[in-house]
Amino acid sequence: MIGALIIGCEIAFWIFVLAGLSARYILGWKKAGAVLLVCTPIVDLLLILATVIDLRNGAKAEFMHALAAVYIGVTVAYGHRMIKWADERFAHKFAGGQKPAPKPRHGEAHARMERQGWYRHLLAWVIGSVLLGVMIVVVGDQDRTKELGLMVLRWAAILGIDFVISFSYTLWPKKA
Repeated sequence: MIGALIIGCEIAFWIFVLAGLSARYILGWKKAGAVLLVCTPIVDLLLILATVIDLRNGAKAEFMHALAAVYIGVTVAYGHRMIKWADERFAHKFAGGQKPAPKPRHGEAHARMERQGWYRHLLAWVIGSVLLGVMIVVVGDQDRTKELGLMVLRWAAILGIDFVISFSYTLWPKKA
């Protein structure tokens, strides 16, 4: 059930983003667009509440429960950036805005972008790990929440791999 809810929340996130940007740029309803964009964090709140309620009602934590916290961490860390990315494209296509600048592909600018991406990943990991820790404390049963603690460790390993890759561009920048 939690897996379906995660998928539903991801779909709802993009529906609110597209509806908000469409209202803002296509229909010219700036306030309505802002309200729709503000609804995106509400989707995240509903997901984490449903996950905690499911665990409090006796469910044993599974991978999908842990993935809900990962999803929230990633959405909080990357959500504004994703919305900004979509906003630039909508503004360009529907409101005569400037064409979005391409991402740097080499040199110091590329290395900086990779480092900033890793910092954002670190933020996502911290937020997700805190949520996982809170869920473990709220449930109060280590046997039922073992999977949540394992997710922190798995994600930390992925974060470490991302660190090596992201910071390698600082030492060995991509050539033009």
